[in-house]
Amino acid sequence: MVVHNEFTTAGKEPGLKIWRIEHMDLKPVPKNLYGNFYTGDAYLLLYTTSLPSYNIHMWLGEECSQDESGACAILCTQLDNYLGGYPVQYREVQCNESLTFQGYFKSGIKYQKGGIASGFRHVVTNDANVKYVLHVKGRRTIRATEVEFSWASFNQGDCFIIDLGKDIYQWHGKQCNMFEKTQALNMSRKIRDGERNGRATVHVVEEGEEPQALIDVRTSSCPIILPSIVIDTVETANKNKAALYMISDASGSMKTACVAQSNPFKQEMLIPEECFILDNGVDNNVFVWKGPKANEAERKAAMTAAQEFIKEKNYSNKTQIQVLPAGGETTLFKQFFKNWMDKDQTKGPTKPFTIGRIAHVQQIPFDASTLHSNHAMAAQHKMVDDGSGKIQIWRVEEGARVPVEPASYGQFYGGDCYIILYTYKQGSREQHIIYTWQGLKCTQDELAASAFLTVQLDDSMGGEPVQVRHLFPKFFVRVTQGQEPPHLMSLFKKKPMIVHLGGTSRTGGQTKAGSTRLYHIRSSTTHATRAVEVGRASSQSLNSNDVFVLKTPNSLFVWRGIGASEEEVATSKHVVTFLGGSPVDVVEGKEPATFWTALGGKKEYQSSKSLQKMIKAPRLFGCSNKTGRLVVEEVPGDFGQVDLATDDVMLLDVGDQIFLWVGSQANEVEKTGAPKIAKEYVDTDPSGRSGIPITTIKQGAEPPIFTGWFHAWDVCMWEKSPLENI
Repeated sequence: MVVHNEFTTAGKEPGLKIWRIEHMDLKPVPKNLYGNFYTGDAYLLLYTTSLPSYNIHMWLGEECSQDESGACAILCTQLDNYLGGYPVQYREVQCNESLTFQGYFKSGIKYQKGGIASGFRHVVTNDANVKYVLHVKGRRTIRATEVEFSWASFNQGDCFIIDLGKDIYQWHGKQCNMFEKTQALNMSRKIRDGERNGRATVHVVEEGEEPQALIDVRTSSCPIILPSIVIDTVETANKNKAALYMISDASGSMKTACVAQSNPFKQEMLIPEECFILDNGVDNNVFVWKGPKANEAERKAAMTAAQEFIKEKNYSNKTQIQVLPAGGETTLFKQFFKNWMDKDQTKGPTKPFTIGRIAHVQQIPFDASTLHSNHAMAAQHKMVDDGSGKIQIWRVEEGARVPVEPASYGQFYGGDCYIILYTYKQGSREQHIIYTWQGLKCTQDELAASAFLTVQLDDSMGGEPVQVRHLFPKFFVRVTQGQEPPHLMSLFKKKPMIVHLGGTSRTGGQTKAGSTRLYHIRSSTTHATRAVEVGRASSQSLNSNDVFVLKTPNSLFVWRGIGASEEEVATSKHVVTFLGGSPVDVVEGKEPATFWTALGGKKEYQSSKSLQKMIKAPRLFGCSNKTGRLVVEEVPGDFGQVDLATDDVMLLDVGDQIFLWVGSQANEVEKTGAPKIAKEYVDTDPSGRSGIPITTIKQGAEPPIFTGWFHAWDVCMWEKSPLENI
């Protein structure tokens, strides 16, 4: 079997690897540029979980050549063979990527013009000689697309980023809303921190208030106009129709024969000795299922057969393709079968936590059954090693770096910023990663100081000039509280991350701890466990799925919910060690009176039975008509309270109940349209959930049965706007 040199380490560690096709060969993309794609190129991506299981993505830019596309397909097949045929394969097309793909890039996806054929390379960071404009779109997934460097490219309804190297200008049109500005700012900071290693200044500019530096780069005097609203039309007559075809090379060439013309199908139709195509082309999805006993030629030709099938059917070239091994079927695939039964699996994705995929949803007509199109989601792991290298941590205090005692590594204050230097060896070379951790309650001065001190640290290690960077390879990772990547979590030597209230950089020094303290302990879908101090110690903050540690002046309790995991229980021991004292273990339902007294009395808290038997993570959707039509999009990856857009209506699916959360700035179209969508979503669920309750909740009046699905719910979250918070 042909094995490319780049594949020898593929799949050995959890996380994401990205290669670009260059002259029919594979070249790795620098990790700090993950999420950046050239429109004239093709890319190969491998995502590995800790199970392990694998996703292979073949990404094609809208201007990539046929040769590059073909080379990518060949290398995709080689990588699949090298990993034993167990990966799930995806064919991704620019601007139409699967939600699985989008979940790897929580900070957004950036498309730049050009490619390897025209001499464009993924350049060394700190390049100050750049000049381009990005059009930023998207609310759940940010996409920044390079457009012509001209004011004629601008419109009043969107955000734009003018990148001039040392200065990055974020421009807001007059009709742009707060959430879009917030998302665009995340992209601006990603460019500053990832591509410039912090050596650039981000300027936020409102339309009509452009500084001279921007006026000087005008190439036209065109007026800036309102965006045009494009109403998409989709044929929905056959939207729930799919057909099943068998692939065979018995005649000497690959042929397809129809097995069933419409769904639902029977699982027995999938014969182990054959490969099959499930045609859902009307929804821009085509699946290939590889039978475990199919001959090697048929299995290797799976992706090619699907591409030829798309051409024969005259489907859009944006049609997504998934190639699935037996045992690695996604929920999206299984929904077309009646009473699908999983067998015990030892390879493939097994039973992943799944966050679903929503196709483009049109206001008229609307088919809510598309909301059930589930893809296996994954967070963006950047596991460069096992975390066994050297770690140094500083806290930002009064504009300076103050060393943190090693005994306190892993403990953070939500009102502070920290700089974490990780040093490890790759072969004989020393490598570095600098993490900048920013608490949700840190001050603006601390945010600015953390960026400056990060650059200062980089410079002290040989960050400049550019040539010296080859002696000190490193990249920056800006981390917001609650969004820590698994690699950062692994640096604390099996200790959990503990986030305390308050901060140290305050007038008078360290914030005084409260007399009663409550810590909420929860494991995420990426198996990272965090203990976060709750703002107000109340029994309403409890959650049957988690563990809580309660400290009072006279007592210490460890409360275990019925659905809590062993990882969460183990984490409570570290919290107890920090707080000091002999804990009293309390099991839900058998609490002593002193426990409830310490929390101000027993009140209603999140105790839904679905928490105790949860197989997959809850799903969060945003309902918005900011584009001129009511669109439903899912929040990719693990979600948090910060994902609740105050100018939208959000739909939270927790299995046995649906919540509609109405943001304070949501408009009437969203308020009246969202309940209809929720009802149709429930009524069309293939698993038969028709009739489950749908509860409407207003921002600021959330009950525990809703807040319990969020880690350490903050009742003060919306005292400032999202833009002010970052």
